[in-house]
Amino acid sequence: MSDILILNGRLIDPSNQIDAPRDLLLRNGRVVAIETPGALGSVEVAQTIDASGLIVAPGLVDIHVHLREPGQTYKETIATGTAAAAAGGYTSVVAMPNTLPVNDTVAKLEWMLDAQRGSLVKLFAMPAATVGSMGEKLTDFEALRQAGAVGFTDDGKPILEDEMMHAALIAAARAEVPVSQHAEDTRLTGGCSMNAGSMAFRLGLRGMPVEAEARIVERDIQLLRDIERTEGLRPHLHVQHVSTARAIHAIRLAKREDLHVTCEIAPHHFALNEEAVGDYDTHTKMNPPLRSELDRIKMIEALLDGTADCIATDHAPHAAFEKKQEFERAPNGITGLETALGLALRVLHRENSLPLPRIVDLMSTAPARIVSLAGRGTLGPDHFADIVIFDAGTEWTFTAEASRSKSRNTPFDGSPMLGQVRYTICEGKIVYQA
Repeated sequence: MSDILILNGRLIDPSNQIDAPRDLLLRNGRVVAIETPGALGSVEVAQTIDASGLIVAPGLVDIHVHLREPGQTYKETIATGTAAAAAGGYTSVVAMPNTLPVNDTVAKLEWMLDAQRGSLVKLFAMPAATVGSMGEKLTDFEALRQAGAVGFTDDGKPILEDEMMHAALIAAARAEVPVSQHAEDTRLTGGCSMNAGSMAFRLGLRGMPVEAEARIVERDIQLLRDIERTEGLRPHLHVQHVSTARAIHAIRLAKREDLHVTCEIAPHHFALNEEAVGDYDTHTKMNPPLRSELDRIKMIEALLDGTADCIATDHAPHAAFEKKQEFERAPNGITGLETALGLALRVLHRENSLPLPRIVDLMSTAPARIVSLAGRGTLGPDHFADIVIFDAGTEWTFTAEASRSKSRNTPFDGSPMLGQVRYTICEGKIVYQA
């Protein structure tokens, strides 16, 4: 690990309310100095990066990724998934538990987080909230928290039963971590493969109604109210990949009540709508599905007005042979780590005038705060030297073939992007350089 001096960049650090030219000195994996240009003088370092014309920001944080290891390494490994993360500007990622076997014990969590897995960036994990993600018995929240869990989720499946979600929220509140909920009432979505609407009707596909997402969100918010009133606890509910206007409305009202609710929106839900399914394109099949244009607009509005707390990719790699099936049989999910920043800058910043500091907040500072990643999502002195350096004005085209992920299942192959990552630095080590 060598000292690095970053000169002449525009530092954007929302946590410290900085948006100004700054030079940074990195040493032993930490930020040791942040000064106005030229103030660091002639410091001797092993490497100097001239960031003239570039944005220097806290490394991006993704609190919702699927890395497929163990059990499905033909789709992705921790090493390949985190290489894609580094290329996308991410320095921290949080892995979901729907591996084979499910990550639901201390031994499995420790195995996943072991350095031998070859993670290129800092890896965190949310183990399953219930044993085997079967929704019948809680995992050992306290033991898993002590082993490094940053939250709990049965992602890929909802915690469907009221009593089980009630118990999970209480256990997580005592462990001081969030429950991340995949909001889907599966009693309404059996056999469904896309959004319920005119597009599904034209294609002859069964559609997922918006109520399937909204009802679970509304139920969980009511559980928060009940627990605060009867238990004297303040649970943290985090709603994953919100995709419908009705669900975001419920979250907005809950925030006005000062309930502890946060939520994420995935880039594909603010960049695409259900029309992208086109002629049964399985690279547009995901859960929750691409929704109506009105829902897409409401996701953008939620990001603009602060209702949505962060952007998370839901990076979900699949092998080519799995996606080359009939639409209804193909698995849900797309890759997303290498396209998230480019889409956020194009759709949110350029097309909808969201300021760059807000983009950095949504993709770094806020997600780090949601799962309490101390010293990350910020570039204060003595914090981790997790940094992304990018050119916010560069236009480029993403090609799936060039992806560092093991899989290529993306609807954005050949799509225009804005803003190109030049360097990703994780704990003082350059893990990606364009």
